[in-house]
Amino acid sequence: MKAGNATEKSTLRMAIAAVKNAAVAGDEAVTLTDEQVIVVLQAEAKKRAEAADIYKEAGRVDAEASERAELVVLERYLPARLGETELRAIIDAEIASAAAAGQSGAKAMGQVVKAVRAKAGPGADGAQIAALVKAALG
Repeated sequence: MKAGNATEKSTLRMAIAAVKNAAVAGDEAVTLTDEQVIVVLQAEAKKRAEAADIYKEAGRVDAEASERAELVVLERYLPARLGETELRAIIDAEIASAAAAGQSGAKAMGQVVKAVRAKAGPGADGAQIAALVKAALG
């Protein structure tokens, strides 16, 4: 922060504020676990990505660049995302497990998505998991 990078400084301040707001949300203040902090930071990163896409569609290149720069800063503090091949391997294993339990097709989707999210952890995007599971189940 002492380096004087204004984008990084403001993004980190925003992230700290988001974590503090999450800690005091609800009836009483709580201490967030590392996983909960990661979820908050992922939500902030998702907001930046969505805002950048909206600015791009509107032709506001300067605002899009600003949002993308903030996204880069936030991604430094997030766990590495699972690659699609690793995710597909987990999905295939869970589909096989569901099939062994007698579930197949669309009926197995909820069970498979839940199991994949548990195995993949915070390094996987829920929408990507759901899309890949849906495609794999047919």
